[in-house]
Amino acid sequence: MSKNATDSRFTHTIAGNQHGTRLDLFLSRCHADLSRSRIQALIRDGCVQVNNLHSKPSRLLKRGDQVLLVIPKPATTRLVPEAVSFSVFFEDTWIIVLYKPPGIVVHPGPGHSSGTLVHGLLKHCTDLSGIGGTLRPGIVHRLDKDTSGLMLVAKNDMAHQALARQFKDGTVHKEYVALVHGLLPSESGTIDLPICRHPVRRKEMSIAKSGGRNALTLWKKIAECEEGFSLLSITIKTGRTHQIRVHFAHLGHPLVGDTVYGHGPDTLKKRFLKSNPGLVTAVKRQMLHAARIGFLHPEEKTYMTFEAPLPEDMRQVLRALNLNMHFSQTNP
Repeated sequence: MSKNATDSRFTHTIAGNQHGTRLDLFLSRCHADLSRSRIQALIRDGCVQVNNLHSKPSRLLKRGDQVLLVIPKPATTRLVPEAVSFSVFFEDTWIIVLYKPPGIVVHPGPGHSSGTLVHGLLKHCTDLSGIGGTLRPGIVHRLDKDTSGLMLVAKNDMAHQALARQFKDGTVHKEYVALVHGLLPSESGTIDLPICRHPVRRKEMSIAKSGGRNALTLWKKIAECEEGFSLLSITIKTGRTHQIRVHFAHLGHPLVGDTVYGHGPDTLKKRFLKSNPGLVTAVKRQMLHAARIGFLHPEEKTYMTFEAPLPEDMRQVLRALNLNMHFSQTNP
């Protein structure tokens, strides 16, 4: 194999023990930093030649074949990098572990053309590799706009592929802290209910009466208060959209501050404006925080765990309920 540093050209000569190997499989083995789907896209785009001819991903190679791979420079994204508030817990050439504050949208979309986490990552990262042929951060999972906490980002194609596989296999440990309405009847529990798109309100999710995607949530109680709230540690084994919010709303214990699946601000005002005004003014978003994440590093193969303390706005709510002390003593 030889490489021209100026134009990213790679040449390979097929050896006897590689005879009969599919073209896309051969190249994905030789270029571990590129996913197989990325290799297939390069072949379809005419960036691969076998004996000076374009070929298909499924072509079976023969001994002595000359394979040329040209990797074009990643296309620059149309997004303009912006300074966006987030904290970096860990970063190397493969991954970033960051803390996303509440109020920040992860991806650009309708109504959010700027100021997203992706815009901030483009400003922060100077060594992003091409992921899927585009120079962009590799978002492998998401947090809702008003959920705070830890996120994991891939910085190259290989890291993205490896982390996406861990998320799909359910081997990434995702642990949250949530404050919910009501007193749960036991100290811990499991919610195993499939989730689907809401049949009428298409921006929302709901429990599926039939079909849907499996969703598994484990919870244990940290503390509760006489005013009728429970502080929970929650671990999700799947990563469905709005999973925690939908599951606990279905149980009749919606997240405090969740105006989509739970109670609006008028409910808190009606119940607590006189008895606990500090609680009413403190709740400005859903009380959900991604507190811990654990995963296998895509290159080093070492298991890594990170923990983010509760943000101040959530601690303010817990102080109003005299629960902040319990959380400090029983950090999940």
